[in-house]
Amino acid sequence: MDELARCAAEARACRLCEAELPLGPRPVLRVSPTARLLIIGQAPGTRVHASGIPWDDASGERLRAWMGVESDTFYDESRIAILPMGLCYPGVLPKGGDRPPMKICAPIWHPRLLPLMPAIKLTLVIGTYAQARLLGPGPMTAHVANFRAFLPALLPLPHPSWRTIGWQARNPWFDADLLPELRARVARTLG
Repeated sequence: MDELARCAAEARACRLCEAELPLGPRPVLRVSPTARLLIIGQAPGTRVHASGIPWDDASGERLRAWMGVESDTFYDESRIAILPMGLCYPGVLPKGGDRPPMKICAPIWHPRLLPLMPAIKLTLVIGTYAQARLLGPGPMTAHVANFRAFLPALLPLPHPSWRTIGWQARNPWFDADLLPELRARVARTLG
């Protein structure tokens, strides 16, 4: 077993937050030393927790449409790695919506896993929590609107949940400017 496979197995066996996770731990990630594109999102939702397949929900369908890729490409671990900020489903907020990703995951697992994926050329930074860690403080819309400043290595995106539909309608530049750039870069990166 190589070092990346060993580290990924340790991450999948992680139980550090077990007492705080309402559905128990089920770390969900996909890593590969040959992956050229990395997706860093927030944390798995309930459907992903149940299936163990990242982005196996309506948000994943929207993300794949934004990227211009089919499921077989998206789930080709040799080409696309998926490493969320929180590896497990964090639970629900009292007023609805998912809780933020567990704060312990990214500081522990990202520094161990990311250096073992040397082929990564483009990282999609999805949602407020990932953007705060990788791009610094600031509103999500500002990060996404300023996407060219983070290229060629990083490309910030909003989280593709149903809540983004209204945001997308209020920000027509996203469809006109960012999505064509995203699709072109994904296609080039994946070859």
